[in-house]
Amino acid sequence: MIDRNHELPVAKQCRILKLSRLSQYYQPRATRPTDLELMHRIDKIHLEYPFAGSRMIRDMLKREGYGM
Repeated sequence: MIDRNHELPVAKQCRILKLSRLSQYYQPRATRPTDLELMHRIDKIHLEYPFAGSRMIRDMLKREGYGM
């Protein structure tokens, strides 16, 4: 979409396309393996206990040894 070699500046291209200029400079970082492990565990708990809210899941994770 955005062509950095185009004669129009990046800011103007973003304005025309109605894109955030900041999004054109953002470089995503890889997710840490420990964060991925925690996210998978949260997903599993949520599937086992769909009624569990954030505080209940937090307490379950603390009991399992996840330091939060």
